[in-house]
Amino acid sequence: MLQLLIDTLLRASDLALIALGLSLVYGLVKFPNIAHVQTAMVGAYLTFAGHAAGLPLIPSIALGSAAAGLLTLALHQLVFQRLLRAGPAIAMIGSLAVAMLVIAGVQGLAGSFPRMFNLPLAQPLVIGDARLSQTQLWSVSTTAVLLALFALLLFGTRTGRALRALASNPALAAASGLQAARLTRAVSFASGAMAGLGGGLLALSTGAHVQLGNDLLLPVFAAAILGGLGNPLGAVAGAVLIALTETVVTNVNFGWLLGRDLAFMPVAYIGAASFLILLLALLFKPYGLFDREVRRV
Repeated sequence: MLQLLIDTLLRASDLALIALGLSLVYGLVKFPNIAHVQTAMVGAYLTFAGHAAGLPLIPSIALGSAAAGLLTLALHQLVFQRLLRAGPAIAMIGSLAVAMLVIAGVQGLAGSFPRMFNLPLAQPLVIGDARLSQTQLWSVSTTAVLLALFALLLFGTRTGRALRALASNPALAAASGLQAARLTRAVSFASGAMAGLGGGLLALSTGAHVQLGNDLLLPVFAAAILGGLGNPLGAVAGAVLIALTETVVTNVNFGWLLGRDLAFMPVAYIGAASFLILLLALLFKPYGLFDREVRRV
């Protein structure tokens, strides 16, 4: 049971930062950016490149996160800002095109073979009957600290109040003197940096590979929709629910249904759990679990 909870926490930490950034940007620009998950893939490769070049792990992750943030900001300024003039549907389709271009570019530069980090071996931490590697503990702790700092920023600072006002009513916020363009640029950079950090932390366990973003696409969007698009902390709660569902489904013994002693769901079908939760959410809670307004495209 304890191992199930730890596995859920680990999976939630893989999704939380990326889903938070996706929902945060949606709250300001009002379109679902499909290319957002590819920023995590770019962050993973840049983190690997820095570490392979001889940088310590923490500076490598920081470099990958900052570069991913700059890429997100550049795409917002040069591509999405123009596409949004034609409407959110066009911007969403354009983000799909951008995602395909990013994948092709990374594959052309780095190839399709996964890049694994050369990390020193260490004894896992044993908690009861559960095991947790030091890398996983560090990853979860980093995610938890960043989420706490973000919550403090959003609800305890003037900048956070400005962001919430801009997300709720952009016209009124602009009329009140808020610098909407500057805040949107800052959020674009921050969301990309968080996605790059999430991808870098995930790559410590799985390696950097070109399918990393595609593997994250469904669970990240499911988490953001469950929490209510535009509700960043709701997206974190959605990530926990998605992680719990995926972990439970892959740990349930279905042998009693098939007349066998043991029969578990293959890991390759783990996406079905996200599909199921997403479908149920769209049927019964289309505006998210926290009833935040969602503008559909």
